[in-house]
Amino acid sequence: MNSRVEGLVNFIDKSMTAHFAVKNMENLLVENDYTELKLEEEFKLNGKKFYVKIDDTALLAINIGDKKLEDGFKIIGSHTDSPTFRIKRNPVMKSAGNIILNTEVYGGPILYTWMDRLLSAAGRISFFKEGKIVTELIDFKKPIFTIPSLAIHMNREVNKGFEFNAQKHTLPLMALDSEEMKEDLLLNEMAKIKGIDSKDILDYDLYIYDTAKGELVGLKEEFISQGRQDNLFMAYTSLIALLESNASGINVFLATDNEEVGSTSYAGADSPVLGRILERVAIALGANREEYLRALENSFLISADAAHAVHPNFTEKADPTNQPILGGGPVIKYAASRSYTSDAYSAGKFIDMCTKAKVPFQTYHNRSDVKGGSTIGPISQSQIAIKSVDIGMSTLGMHSARELTGASDVAHFINVFKEFYK
Repeated sequence: MNSRVEGLVNFIDKSMTAHFAVKNMENLLVENDYTELKLEEEFKLNGKKFYVKIDDTALLAINIGDKKLEDGFKIIGSHTDSPTFRIKRNPVMKSAGNIILNTEVYGGPILYTWMDRLLSAAGRISFFKEGKIVTELIDFKKPIFTIPSLAIHMNREVNKGFEFNAQKHTLPLMALDSEEMKEDLLLNEMAKIKGIDSKDILDYDLYIYDTAKGELVGLKEEFISQGRQDNLFMAYTSLIALLESNASGINVFLATDNEEVGSTSYAGADSPVLGRILERVAIALGANREEYLRALENSFLISADAAHAVHPNFTEKADPTNQPILGGGPVIKYAASRSYTSDAYSAGKFIDMCTKAKVPFQTYHNRSDVKGGSTIGPISQSQIAIKSVDIGMSTLGMHSARELTGASDVAHFINVFKEFYK
């Protein structure tokens, strides 16, 4: 495993939720001499490298080069969240002599891929500490859940298709029932981890994750098999590109939250937060609103999110003339519906970057009779008018508990992102 791929795999393994992804991004930024700006304080740009955390689950980093604000912002945008299950309040349930946990689906996971896996939970917790309300990250670390499949003997038609009911069929099994298993069981476990009294716990944001580590697969280790690659693959490679680039403009790394559920949150792309931060940076650089708005006209956004590779067992699902393969380089995504932002100008600009970086590129369209997904690109454009292209790494099993990508694409994306930033 080369260092580029190893760095990505290790980063994703440690980024079980958006909260931990942001923590790990922050660690990399601090190691590279970036200074934190706090949203509630005045922006004072004493230096050139800064970052801003947004609600612990999103992050913006900026490297101010030698060019002027009027040359615009160069932004690569991704997201920190992935499809999974969120643990509800009052989650402990008893059924058939077992303790199961009440959860709800987050995003659009492929439900059957979560069956029979070793699962844990992580996120953040708020509690009283020395009379004050504090929020900290929490991780159970070890496997404490599993979602057992129903035996084929009880559903002989399962391989012909089965419709899961998310309230009944995907609840994780946590323990055998016994008299000491109380309804505050989960709170007690969290209290043990934090070394606090369970009565001091106020609330939590907990998400299920697969404890299996990322692995290289294939005779020549051509593939990366790992969960949460959508979209931590893009977040990591764009951050590394920022850290390794000598900025010649105002370079911006953006990783928003809640893309998988529509981005309509404080930390999501469908909020004014990006525009507000960029304007505050412009003001701190001595610009007025007129100058900031002119800078936006010269700005460019690369919306970086996962793209579909052609599945070798389902080739009929792909567009007949646009067929990305794993590891074949960045995929430029197009849609007549504008669910992707790529057009002749923005895609042409990105193709030129790929050419200069000596990186191959591919193109993607949905089949004309199939509705596809979307990204933060069109959502960001609805918040701030900015030219944008939609690209991503070719992926099989998107939204599975374990997704498959091409190992060679790690270097491809870092190289083309560095070309954009330099």
